[in-house]
Amino acid sequence: EHAEWTEALEALPREDRPSLKPVREAIAPLRAIKDAGELEAITRAVRLGDEAFAHAAAQLRPGVSERELAWEVQRHALEHGAERLSFETIIAAGPHGSMAHARPRDIAVEAGQGVVMDLGVVVDGYCSDLTRTVFVGEPDGRFARVYDAVLTAQTMAVERIEAGMSGGEAHAIAATVLAEAGYGEAFTHGLGHGVGLEVHEAPRLAADSGDVLADGHVVTVEPGAYFPGWGGVRIEDQCVMEGGRLRVLSRAPKLDLQVEPSVGFGVGVAS
Repeated sequence: EHAEWTEALEALPREDRPSLKPVREAIAPLRAIKDAGELEAITRAVRLGDEAFAHAAAQLRPGVSERELAWEVQRHALEHGAERLSFETIIAAGPHGSMAHARPRDIAVEAGQGVVMDLGVVVDGYCSDLTRTVFVGEPDGRFARVYDAVLTAQTMAVERIEAGMSGGEAHAIAATVLAEAGYGEAFTHGLGHGVGLEVHEAPRLAADSGDVLADGHVVTVEPGAYFPGWGGVRIEDQCVMEGGRLRVLSRAPKLDLQVEPSVGFGVGVAS
């Protein structure tokens, strides 16, 4: 059909040929506002993502590889109703966690490491996106300080972001908290992005974004801090703008994410 259309188009005199324009920029703002049915599908995807995290985290202990943990995410998601993953799962232990978009390796997790776990699933065509950072063993002072700063930045952003704010203004809330903690240069990406039929869509929450936030937007809030040779911390929730404020959809815990090396990790998800 495309070949026939192209042939017919080329048969026309050049001055009579229609011009083609991309419609993505026109459609993106319309897709960004989710209706009730879309939000229900997104919420189902978020719930399954929470459960997949809990399942994979329960397998986390020294000796398990990043790739094995990523497989546990995928297996649980597909066995419990996901159509597919919304992106390749990120499992990044220790220094590997300094890469914001690390790919899982056949390298074992060790005691004394932080493990960044970033995952998402697709349910009824709609995506989820979740990140938690778990420590294997007793967190040292540096990890505790970085984690506290990132969690504070994430909490403040969720509480203070409101409708009518630009994506740049939203980003600045978390960026300011991390800068005041001494980690400004370690926050190397945007604060978040819209999620829907695609895992990355409008609006963008980033320093250079003029996208205006509005009710019906579903966005991630995911500050992070990354240190080459040491590792990183990222905490991400998926939220919906309602009544001018963000409501967090993600339910995976963010406190006491610590693995006892001898017994592994147990985590539940709030109902």
